[in-house]
Amino acid sequence: MSTAPLRLITTDDRSVKIPLSNDVPTIESESQLRSLLRALSGVDAVGVEARAAKLATRSIKKSTKMRAIDLAIAMVDLTTLEGADTDGRVSSLCTKALRPDPRDLTVPSVAAVCVYPDLVAHARSVLGTSNVKVAAVATAFPSGRASLKVKLLDVADAVDAGADEIDMVIDRGAFLSGKLGLVFDEIVAVREACRGAHLKVILETGELVTYDNVRRASWLAMLGGADFIKTSTGKVSVNATPPVALVMLEAVRDFAETTGRIVGVKVAGGIRTTKDAMKYLVLVNETVGSTWLTPDLFRFGASSLLNDLLMQRIKQQRGAYVRPDEFSGD
Repeated sequence: MSTAPLRLITTDDRSVKIPLSNDVPTIESESQLRSLLRALSGVDAVGVEARAAKLATRSIKKSTKMRAIDLAIAMVDLTTLEGADTDGRVSSLCTKALRPDPRDLTVPSVAAVCVYPDLVAHARSVLGTSNVKVAAVATAFPSGRASLKVKLLDVADAVDAGADEIDMVIDRGAFLSGKLGLVFDEIVAVREACRGAHLKVILETGELVTYDNVRRASWLAMLGGADFIKTSTGKVSVNATPPVALVMLEAVRDFAETTGRIVGVKVAGGIRTTKDAMKYLVLVNETVGSTWLTPDLFRFGASSLLNDLLMQRIKQQRGAYVRPDEFSGD
């Protein structure tokens, strides 16, 4: 598939080139972008919620549960995003990310450690050249309420400090006000500022009100160059839910079929138990297939999930639970 470089849309409808497959017309203006998003099929809310609930009843066979738990561990973005975070806290988190259970070296490392930009350099120094990525939230996380200049400086600081991945937040106010070109501009500009670092675009789905908005925001983020679309910051009252994840998974499936480009999904906020994680793995497998069952294309943004996965892993091995305090609280 041949692609054209992404360009910014401006309010005066200046031309924009979005990479699409050869059988899809090239979008050359903000009005065409609006037309594309309006043309997306509406979401059947009742149907989405019913399907998500039905899939949640499916269980993973005992013979494959250990592999599923290990896969979920490998998909975790171990996260600390508190105002009281310190170098010591990040060091502990990175150590746990590398060796989630120091007594069992067969436990895989997690996918990434996610921190604020000012702690990226310290995380990088602890993780070194390991396979664990350093992810940084940026663009005035979690509100997104800052000028584009400030947002781009935030991203640049994180990338300069060694971030492999950037988790940006969209301007939900702009999106809900219909300023789609502005939102697209910011995603494209942040993508360029990432300078090769992977870009995860946080939709903050709990503030988007409708499933239709979730679908449109998903497409907008992917058209802007997102490597991942992410549900939530984890800082609002409504975070990841299975129906929202289903809408986003359907969006990445349809986007891949339309453009030939595969985009990942990250669910974050409120995912605390192995049972929760297994529900999402089933949702992924049944909606987009096994291609997405890899840390390269599916992630859990979590802090407390990892310990429960480790406890369930030991339960599978020994037939009995261990005490939660046998694992660090990081």
